[in-house]
Amino acid sequence: MNICLIGQGLTNLIFAKVLANKNINVSLFLDSKKAQKSPSRSIAISKNNFDFINNQIKNIKKICWPIKNIKIYNESNQNEDLLNFDKFGKELFLVVKYDKIKEFFLKKIKKNKLIKIKKIKNQQFYNSILEKNQFDIIINSDGNNGISKFFFNKIVRDYKSTAFTTIIDHKKFNNNQAIQIFTKFGPLAFLPISNSKTSIIFSLYKERLIKNDESIKKLIIKYNKIYRINNFSKFEKFNLKFFSLRKYYYKNILSFGDAIHRIHPLAGQGLNMTLRDIKLLSDLIDKRIELGLPLDSSILKKFESKTKHLNYIFSSGINFIYDFFKFDNKFSKNYSKKMFIYLEKNKLFKKYATEFADRGIFL
Repeated sequence: MNICLIGQGLTNLIFAKVLANKNINVSLFLDSKKAQKSPSRSIAISKNNFDFINNQIKNIKKICWPIKNIKIYNESNQNEDLLNFDKFGKELFLVVKYDKIKEFFLKKIKKNKLIKIKKIKNQQFYNSILEKNQFDIIINSDGNNGISKFFFNKIVRDYKSTAFTTIIDHKKFNNNQAIQIFTKFGPLAFLPISNSKTSIIFSLYKERLIKNDESIKKLIIKYNKIYRINNFSKFEKFNLKFFSLRKYYYKNILSFGDAIHRIHPLAGQGLNMTLRDIKLLSDLIDKRIELGLPLDSSILKKFESKTKHLNYIFSSGINFIYDFFKFDNKFSKNYSKKMFIYLEKNKLFKKYATEFADRGIFL
């Protein structure tokens, strides 16, 4: 069995290791251009997804930081949390710097004899890989290359919002609490990565109202209630769009990862959706191997039928949260406060909300 992975993102590095653990030959094709680094970008991994990754590769926990509590605020209630999620001291999710986990996986797969890493030298590669037909399955996680032309039918929404990321150095303390504030400027998240460093992602509705990095720093300082900040790292920014492919596969080619769905980062669920996809596809492959059946396009059809509708429902739920708080912050009456007081006291709601964030709709 031979599987081809195209794209140099974290998705393919993780999936290459998953496939190699099944003794499947993997060809990982990376762009010849040097991958752009994201020193201020961090990602959240739900506990359920982390357990899956931890079974695939050893010692990954040493580069991750545990989060045991989540507090949610809005513009009108900055001193009183609307919702507070915890599991009595147990880990809710883990946070890791994107470049660090990517480098971790890349080092591991370079040592694996079943994984061959190759460079894409020119655009002709995409034509030749289709013509030669040397792979059982081609998995493409790059939404902007010669393969992605087969996947043009998608649902798209422009949030008209720009996300800014940075990392703050601050006075050391027991830093295992994540904070999400729905401000009138946009969602602001504080994600700890150590006792003295915290990653920040600030998604601004109207970037033009913020003149420079200093203006963003002042806003972060304004909303910050617990950190004694020493300095900020360099800011990075990217535009935010939602999209969902209507068709996941074409012949023996599967679109995957960020190439099939992308959502707002407010809940830290982008990679977690992809990890759930990896787990599902991994299980489908295991069943084929157990039955002695070949890996062909039929498995891609099965994958799409099992996950596409759930991914869309889940991402629509994230969009609802985004739209609700954006709408809520437009009004000074704070009509939603009573609802959140009720939800905060409702143990059943908090249980299922925590499960939703941890496992998605795969319950």
